[in-house]
Formats: sequence, structure tokens, C-alpha cells
Amino acid sequence: MFQTLFLTSSPCAWPPPPGVHAPFLLREEEGFLRELLLRVGPRPNPHLLLIASTPDAHAQNDAFVADYRDAFRASGWPALTASILDSRNARSVGACLASADIVLLCGGHVPTQNRFFQEIGLGDALRQFQGIIIGISAGSMNAAGTVYAQPEAPGESTDPAYQRFLPGLGLTDLHILPHYNENRDTVLDGRLLYAEISLPDSHIMPMLAIPDGSYVLSEGGHEVLHGEGHLLCGGKMTQISGPGDQIALTKSFFMDYLVENRL
Repeated sequence: MFQTLFLTSSPCAWPPPPGVHAPFLLREEEGFLRELLLRVGPRPNPHLLLIASTPDAHAQNDAFVADYRDAFRASGWPALTASILDSRNARSVGACLASADIVLLCGGHVPTQNRFFQEIGLGDALRQFQGIIIGISAGSMNAAGTVYAQPEAPGESTDPAYQRFLPGLGLTDLHILPHYNENRDTVLDGRLLYAEISLPDSHIMPMLAIPDGSYVLSEGGHEVLHGEGHLLCGGKMTQISGPGDQIALTKSFFMDYLVENRL
């Protein structure tokens, strides 16, 4: 068994069809649910471990567990069980991971989640985990070795103390920018989030912006983008794929991009 990593913007499909007793289902776009079903396989009662983005928000975290448990059950695993790793059991990282078949890195505020991951030594612990990891939004961003914490809250982009580059989990070298469909025209602190904040930062590191529904599947040293993606690199942004596409994100792919764009 080996580790499989899904880097998503959002794997959740709203609203569910009539008669489905779950707040949402897992997305079928770009083959996400199919690929996940293939990798979970015929396990009769898989266990889903959510790892919190806000470790002290216990009521919210418990609600997330119930929502994702019901969504996974309605999407193909009726006997699935679920639990949460947050500040209540932060000293039991190893035991929590040992019982998990699927780990879900929750979405939320990137620096807040990053601090929690660092405090509990999650990066080292996950390197020993042989199973399926799903990053959602902030969870996908914090999966990188060096995280680009795209400013989000008012004041963050102008605060000289705000750190945009943080140590991450080291599960991938990709720097995901989620919710591109929602955020591409966002104005933060009087500036366009992409054109005036993140695009200049792409001189420091390349970034991959994906809308909800797109994802990167990473396993065995191979990373494939499923669906629409936009590459930010050297101050330029280029759409590299569209709906229905699958692009292998190899070193040669990035080198070709740099040559073609004269970066």
C-alpha cells in the first residue's frame, strides 16, 4: 500500500439530489469520485479522519465530522466511520492516523491551520501514513513543502508582519490556489488579489490556481491535474488546461512553460 494525495479546491457538490440525506455529495466532475472509489477499494468500513483547520473550534469541528461522514456514506461508503483530530486529542496524532484509511485536511484559514500542523508534527507523522489524503482548500495549500499563504482577511496583504511563505507538510512541491472561480476578481485591501498581490509573488514561486471541481492526483511520484488550471509564474498567468483535460505536471512541463513564456 502507498500514499495517494488528492489536492482539491472543494470536493463537495451542493445541493444533493432530492431524497439524499446528506448536506452534500462528493463531486463527480473530472472523475474525482470515480478515482477515489478506485483507491479506497472494497474496504467494508473505512475510517475517515478529519484534521482541523481551527483546532479550538470544537463544535464546528464536530459538525464537519457529521457532514463529511454523511456525504461519504451517501457517495458510496454506507458503513464509513469518521472522527476529528483537533486540540482535544492533539497528542494522539500517531494513534489517530493508525486508525485512518482516509485523511481529510480541512479547509479554513491557512496560517491558523499551518500553526496547528506544525505544533503537532503532522508533516513527519503523515510521511509514515500509507493511505489516502484529501486536501481541501487550505489543506491543499498547507500540503506543500513551502506554503504560499495567499492573503485572505482584510489587512493581511498590507501587514508587514503577515508571513506569506510558511513551512508546510512536504507532501508536494505544488502551490495550490483554490477557489479560482470565486476569487479571481476579488479585491483585498484595495488591490486585485490575483493581478496585484499573488501574481507579483509568483516571481518567488510558481502557483497553480484551480476552480472548484478541479484537482491534482498525486501518487507514486506522478502528479496529474484533472480539469481547469491556471499557472502563475514569473509574474505571468496562463491557463494550462480546461474542463475535461488531464495534464501531467512533470518537470519538463514546467520547463517548457518557462521557455515558451521567456521567463
